[in-house]
Amino acid sequence: MLVVAALVLTTGAHWAALQTVAWTTMLANNLRTQSVSEAVSKTFDGEHPCCLCKAIAAAKKSEKKSATAAPTLKMEFPPVAGAVNLFPPAQFEILPGQNCFADSPSSPPPLPPPRGFPA
Repeated sequence: MLVVAALVLTTGAHWAALQTVAWTTMLANNLRTQSVSEAVSKTFDGEHPCCLCKAIAAAKKSEKKSATAAPTLKMEFPPVAGAVNLFPPAQFEILPGQNCFADSPSSPPPLPPPRGFPA
């Protein structure tokens, strides 16, 4: 559940869910006083935002500003004080390869195939 919540928050799906709720509420309120075509056009034209739509737009804008304002940190490693010495092993031998495949069966399957156990 925590991973799903983290993915939802990082992808911005919570804003889409809130915007869907806002549009649904606006459409329901507009349908009370207008025809379907007028209510749909007034809901989605962008000229008549509700208070929830305004809050979502402001939150998105502030989130983008804070995300871009964060400076990127660069990791710097100090130089190694001295040369790195590698020592080979005293003895080295190549081991023979192992057969990792199963042996094939020595006899063919019975013909005709068995029908099952007698009851």
